[in-house]
Amino acid sequence: MNRIERPTTLRSAADLVAQGLADPSEQAALERVAERYAVAVTTHLADLIDVDDPNDPIARQFVPSEEELVAAPGERGDPIGDDAHAPVPGIVHRYPDRVLLKLVHVCAVYCRFCFRREMVGPGKDNALSEDAYRGALDYIRAHGEIWEVILTGGDPLMLSPRRLKEIMADLADIEHVRIIRIHTRLPVADPRRITPALVDALKVQNAATWVALHANHPRELSAEVRAACARLVDAGIPMVSQSVLLRGVNDDAAVLAALMRAFVETRIKPYYLHHGDLAPGTAHLRTTLAQGQALVRSLRGRVSGLCQPDYVLDIPGGHGKAPVGPQYLTAEDSVEQGHVAAAQTRYRVIDYCGEAHLYPPAGE
Repeated sequence: MNRIERPTTLRSAADLVAQGLADPSEQAALERVAERYAVAVTTHLADLIDVDDPNDPIARQFVPSEEELVAAPGERGDPIGDDAHAPVPGIVHRYPDRVLLKLVHVCAVYCRFCFRREMVGPGKDNALSEDAYRGALDYIRAHGEIWEVILTGGDPLMLSPRRLKEIMADLADIEHVRIIRIHTRLPVADPRRITPALVDALKVQNAATWVALHANHPRELSAEVRAACARLVDAGIPMVSQSVLLRGVNDDAAVLAALMRAFVETRIKPYYLHHGDLAPGTAHLRTTLAQGQALVRSLRGRVSGLCQPDYVLDIPGGHGKAPVGPQYLTAEDSVEQGHVAAAQTRYRVIDYCGEAHLYPPAGE
């Protein structure tokens, strides 16, 4: 389908209709969604969408749906409990040795399943005030147990290279901060913005920079995106991945395997596969935990060990992440082993083909 000239980022239901990403009959309903939740689809991502596929996995992540206005039981505005662990504005201190530093509340693209969808986008505060930023730094300085600072938001790479360079230097000057991790969608949303100036801004003395890239489907890792990530990795910045398990996007064994392989080919180590959070209006995109466990089990032994992410659930209420992947080991009855009659637990171990084995083996 031919598309008319378009803005750099599609930000309204009318834009989406004009570009063939939504049907005109849907426009009124999508305008109601846009009144509540932010809408932004970069032209780079729009070009990845197959407009002739009503179930296109890229569109499913970024093009709004009327289903978002349906709240399911248990959904909440702060599904992972950031507010419960926010000692000062901009800081979330949930785990002893690391904090989140939420610098900005804007993104290049807005995911329809975002767990911070009630806190980001137009109409919200765009960024920390200077006073709040200084207060966050003071908090980090006062807590010597903080080894890692995770820049998040919103997307911290929406800041200018000049501002990022200042922030990175401020953090690296804190003696006990040894790791600065940046969570971003920008290389996927707009790879052209990963410029040499931005890459240079992320490199600091006295602290190691890591970048965690969010992508959920192998088509997101296009040639342009891989080149953008190479600019980071070639500069000595290691990368890990974060993905969300999403119905109709990556809840398929072959697609999930292709995604993890694509990460590794791009020199990005698979890190987390998140179970979908209980964000408002996202029930149509969530799988069950049992489905997630089966999918993660399908990766074991069938793709390289480099391709194995941790399947995690962020426990509602601010209780942190818990691994919820499949179990391969269960205790059996105690047995006597060797020449000395000593009780030893024997285990039942499941291999990647689903077959059970006893360990230690019988008679040994």
